[in-house]
Amino acid sequence: MQEVFMIVGFLLASYAIVANDAIQTLGTFLSSNEKRPWWVLWLFACGILTFVMCWGYFIVGDVSYGRLGKFPLPEGGITWVQVVPPLFILALTRFGVPVSTTFLVLTVFHPGNLEDMLKKSLFGYALAFGCAYFIARFVVVALERRFLASQKDGQAQIQTYWVYLQWCATAWLWSQWLVQDLANIFAYLPRELSLLGFVMAIGVMYVLHAWIFYKRGGAIQKIVTSKTNMTDIRAATIIDLQYGFVLFFFKELNDVPMSTTWVFLGLLAGRELALTGALKHRKFKKAYATCGRDAIKALIGLGISIGLAFALPEIDRMIKGESSAKATIAKVEPAAQTTEIIIEQTKEPVEAPLNQ
Repeated sequence: MQEVFMIVGFLLASYAIVANDAIQTLGTFLSSNEKRPWWVLWLFACGILTFVMCWGYFIVGDVSYGRLGKFPLPEGGITWVQVVPPLFILALTRFGVPVSTTFLVLTVFHPGNLEDMLKKSLFGYALAFGCAYFIARFVVVALERRFLASQKDGQAQIQTYWVYLQWCATAWLWSQWLVQDLANIFAYLPRELSLLGFVMAIGVMYVLHAWIFYKRGGAIQKIVTSKTNMTDIRAATIIDLQYGFVLFFFKELNDVPMSTTWVFLGLLAGRELALTGALKHRKFKKAYATCGRDAIKALIGLGISIGLAFALPEIDRMIKGESSAKATIAKVEPAAQTTEIIIEQTKEPVEAPLNQ
C-alpha cells in the first residue's frame, strides 16, 4: 500500500506543480509565443528539463539538488497524509489560485521546517518586488513605453535577435526554477532513486508538460496576461532575466526550499506598480487591486498549507489510535477468556479431612 501511495503522490504532485508553479515560470514564454505551435514550445522546455534533471542525477548525485536533505521520507512510508496536498493544489489551480506548492507539499513532510521556508520566501518576495520596481521605473522605462506604444499602434516589428534573447532568457529561468522546485515533486520518491525510476519520472514529466502546453497554461496563465504588455516578447525577455537571476541568488544562498510562487508574484507586482506610476497608462487603483488579489490568493494558499500540515498528521494519529485501541480490545478479550478456562481447568477438588 505504501508503494501505491508513493506512485499516486508522485503523479498528483507532478501534475499539480507543473500546472500551478511551472506555468508561472513559463507563462511569459507562452504568452509571447502564442502564435507558435504548442509542440515546438514543449520540445524546447523538455530539452531544458532533461538537461537539468540529468545534471542533478548523474553529476550532483541528487535530482532534487540537495533540497530534500531536511525532508526525509516518513518512517512508515508515504501515506494518504502526503497524498492529500497535491489534491488541494489541483483544486486551487482550477480556480486560478497561485498557491505555493513548496509550502503545501513539503510542510506535510516536516512541519518543523516551515519557519525557515517562510522567512526565505518572504525575503524572496521583497527582493523580487524591489528589483522589479527599480528596473522598470528607472532602467527600462523608456523601452517599456516604446513597447507599449508599438503594441497599441499595431505596428510592432520584432527584430529577430529579440526572439533569440527571449528563448535564451526562458532557458535560463526555466533551469533555475527546476533546481528550486524539483524537490516538491521528488519528495514522494526514494531519496536514492534508481536509474529506472529516474527514467520513468522523466517520461511522466514529458507527458504532463505536453498537456499543459497544449492547453496554453490554463487558469494560472491569466495572472500573467492580466499584467501590462505581457504578450510582448521584448518585455517578457526582461522579466524572465530578472526572475532567473533572483532564483539563482537564492539557489546559491542555501539549500532551504522556498516559494518560487511568491518570488513570481513579487516580481510582477513591482513591475506593474512601477510602470503604472511611470507611464500613467492605467489607474493606480486598478493596478493595486490586481496585485492585491494575487497577494491575497498567495496568503490563502499559505493558510491552507499550514492548516493541512498540522491537521492531517493529527487526523492520521487519531485514526491509528482508534484502530490500535480496537485491536488491543480484540486481543484482550480472547486472552481473558483463555485465562478463565485455564483457571477452571486447574482447580482441584478439596477433600474433606479424615476423621481420626
